Amino acid sequence: MTEKTILVVGTYDTKDDELGFLASVIGDQGGRVLTMDVSVLGDPSTPTDYSKHDVAEAGGSSIRAAIDSGDENTAMQIMAHGASLLTARLHRMAAFDGVIVLGGTMGTDLALDVCSGLPLGVPKYIVSTVSFSPLIPAERLAADTQMILWAGGLYGLNSVCKASLSQAAGAVLGAARAAQIPDPDKPLIGIMSLGTSALKYVIPLKPALEARGFEVAVFHATGMGGRAFESLAEQGAFACVFDFCTQELGNHIHGSSISAGADRLTNAGARGTPQIVAPGCYDLVDVVGWQPIAEKWSDHPKHAHNRLLTSIVLNTEERRQVARAHSKQLADADGPVAMILPERGLGEWDREGADLHDSAGLAAFLAELEATLPAHVSVHRLDSHINDRAFADKALEIFDRWCADGIVSP
Repeated sequence: MTEKTILVVGTYDTKDDELGFLASVIGDQGGRVLTMDVSVLGDPSTPTDYSKHDVAEAGGSSIRAAIDSGDENTAMQIMAHGASLLTARLHRMAAFDGVIVLGGTMGTDLALDVCSGLPLGVPKYIVSTVSFSPLIPAERLAADTQMILWAGGLYGLNSVCKASLSQAAGAVLGAARAAQIPDPDKPLIGIMSLGTSALKYVIPLKPALEARGFEVAVFHATGMGGRAFESLAEQGAFACVFDFCTQELGNHIHGSSISAGADRLTNAGARGTPQIVAPGCYDLVDVVGWQPIAEKWSDHPKHAHNRLLTSIVLNTEERRQVARAHSKQLADADGPVAMILPERGLGEWDREGADLHDSAGLAAFLAELEATLPAHVSVHRLDSHINDRAFADKALEIFDRWCADGIVSP
């Protein structure tokens, strides 16, 4: 088995023993280690591969500037900026195969930046005293970040924290060994969706696209799925996107914590990637089902999907707000954009006769969206429901025309 190299990041002035233990476990398992010190005031017991000076300078600053700031938050942000840029540069140089970062709240703040600066698929592990804590907002988590609680981890090593550290060390090395690199020669299509209880178009689309020689990756629009989709879109990983469930955008503008971030529906356009878009489940805002529902939703119909997730049904004006948000997000797209607007509904629960059907709300949303979309977006009204075969056929018709015109390359 080819040896894998793990980048170990932390404040070596205060956590030298713990970071050294991580490195020793990785080494005992046959892995190699690169070390990066993100301290400010002190120094490690032995030199690291990348010093705190290297880190600060990578971000265009210096340790002296961090110290002279007189503020621990400012100092750590200097180090976080430098560490994320240096780590990304080292990854482009193929210097390591996975990264593990250890810290308390300060180190975790830095770790989130480091992991977010790396592409999807690079093993990323954070050992933190606040793993899984509500202190960590979803939008700061790289979509494939792994976390483990640094239990009993203050003031040195003990058997409790060694249990956490050793698992994390083994996990990141195992992930680096097991990771499979995507085939760059096979063009990839990204599709956004939800489960088949709500959206069903993937059932005909996936085999049809695969028969045309494309690989298909389907992302679940529950916040982190959208983040993964946008991360890959930002990297230019897709030949084309079928962004048919934009519900996370509504979640975001209406204040739900189930958000894919403020850049939802922007990154494919920024890269010039062709986009076929439909606002699937636009009428719902998902909220955490086990938490108290905000007072502003008290008079809205609700759909309890399970014990984790509840969907709020938007009123007409709230739907218009979602329509305008779509138009705003697509305004700066450099590549071609086709918007398909099924006139009979955009989710299984809003079909005619279904519990959440609202023909007036749907009509108002479609009218607002069509009126506000930028001129470069081609609009395709369709007398069907999003889950009807006619919708998938229309998407494939647009896609095939783009392939024939060389807009999408097989």
